Amino acid sequence: MSKLSLSQELKWRGFVNQTTFANLNELDTKKWNFYHGYDAASADSLTIGNLAAVMLDRTFIRHGHHPVILSGGATSLIGDPGGKDAERQLQAEADVNRNVKAVQVQLEHLFNRKIDMVNNLSWLKDLTVLDFLRDIGKHFSMTPLVQRDYIANRMNEGGAGISYTEFSYTLLQGYDFLHLHQKNAVNLQLAGSDQWGNSLSGVDLVRKVTGKEVHALTMPLILDKSTGKKFGKSEAGAIWLDAKKTSTYQFYQFWLNVDDDSVSDYLKIFTELDKVEIANIMVSFEKDKPNRVAQKQLAFEVTKMVHGELVAESQKRIADVLFGNSDYLELGIKDFENLATELPVATVPKDMQIDNLIDAIVKTNLASSKTEARRFLSTGAIYVNNQQMPHDFHFMDGYAVIRRGKNKQAILKLNN
Repeated sequence: MSKLSLSQELKWRGFVNQTTFANLNELDTKKWNFYHGYDAASADSLTIGNLAAVMLDRTFIRHGHHPVILSGGATSLIGDPGGKDAERQLQAEADVNRNVKAVQVQLEHLFNRKIDMVNNLSWLKDLTVLDFLRDIGKHFSMTPLVQRDYIANRMNEGGAGISYTEFSYTLLQGYDFLHLHQKNAVNLQLAGSDQWGNSLSGVDLVRKVTGKEVHALTMPLILDKSTGKKFGKSEAGAIWLDAKKTSTYQFYQFWLNVDDDSVSDYLKIFTELDKVEIANIMVSFEKDKPNRVAQKQLAFEVTKMVHGELVAESQKRIADVLFGNSDYLELGIKDFENLATELPVATVPKDMQIDNLIDAIVKTNLASSKTEARRFLSTGAIYVNNQQMPHDFHFMDGYAVIRRGKNKQAILKLNN
């Protein structure tokens, strides 16, 4: 890693949105015990949007600061109104508990080290209404709370309104900061930009109760420059970190296909490559954009971190072969088995004839009819293992890849 200070690296990577620090350089003057909360209200997996937050935390950890990672087992039962136009549907407690446990496993893997992992249900579940009102509520003035954007928008004319349940969320999150300050010596909260108001609730509550100064820092919302929308979704929906929700093939391909204008930012946010390494990648990228060297490095680095180096290597081989940069002989049986879960598959006999190939082309939707399949074959539009048909070819470990044009691909599998 280059010798940037923490504040310099945060600014270079684009991790700074709002902060209570008068000067961000104050981050470089002491060791911080920071906490960052992860919601588990609606899913048993994090998405790549959450991954950006993990990378912020990892930056602090690399600079020697101590993390306390909070799973919102209690606040997830309430639902954060931030960024929502209408009331969230409350989740069942059993579902939230299951989600919390699954997310904690993912986080432990992503941090790749022993970290303090806490669940705010452990200190909020026994909090009585009277304790809440006397010890927390009395420190909050309604005036600034109702002026916060996400609350004001819901309460203004045309808004959907807000229940006391969701309104109380910011007080509970503020109490999380106070509790962790008193029990874990936490003096800094990290969060996304939509949590700025909630973070201030914690900073103010700690000051009022203890007289101590603590701080908050939020990171910007990551946007897809090609669409202007929140980053992290494909045509199929959210990109999950759980391979059962988003396959490793789909995960790798997502990063491989990010737009040229955004890839430099994503290398800074989603990898730990340093300033010189990313600059060198971008020099190569600018010289030959069609080769997509920046996207390839991004896809490999992120897949390696989330799913492991062996998976990243396999997906790199698959991508290189599918898009003509390597020979099909590079693929092993595990690679083909992986591909067979993603691409259409046609089973063919060992003594395959031209009619079998035509049937396979139709079955895998590379052609709409046998007549069209014959025409594609006669015009050289069909390739097997990158060889233009008709041509002799060999199956590898019982598999072959059939392609029409540049991007329409399927798998041929020998019938055992």
